[in-house]
Amino acid sequence: MLSQSLLLGVITAVGLFSNSFSENSKVYPQTPPVNNTEINSYAQAVLAMEPARQHAFEEIKKMIGTGEIPQIICNDPNSINRLPQKAQDIAVNYCVLSQKIVQDNGLKSDRFNQITMEIQNNNSLKQQVYNTLLRLQQTPDSR
Repeated sequence: MLSQSLLLGVITAVGLFSNSFSENSKVYPQTPPVNNTEINSYAQAVLAMEPARQHAFEEIKKMIGTGEIPQIICNDPNSINRLPQKAQDIAVNYCVLSQKIVQDNGLKSDRFNQITMEIQNNNSLKQQVYNTLLRLQQTPDSR
């Protein structure tokens, strides 16, 4: 079971490591409200992609060594191109897997990204996602 501080770290890390997935993400002037179904889908996707994110991060960290790992944004080729070639492959594989996980959990990549951005600015939504993550961790059969 994830601890409370780790859950908040997961949300933050997902926002940092995979802020965007699709090549043609759109910016919307106003994000539509996030409903309970989307919160549940978002939380399930975050939990499903976390082991892959941790693995990718650790593998890239090994390749870079003592240097700091730059922020990796899946739809920003420059953020990936700053990595060594093998690390680029790991990052791209993670991005592709994450996009599939998001879609498998009933969200489009653009909507996942909108929710991620909204969480950073909306404490109420952040708390709802956090509570959903806790609930899913306590009752894994509800996924």
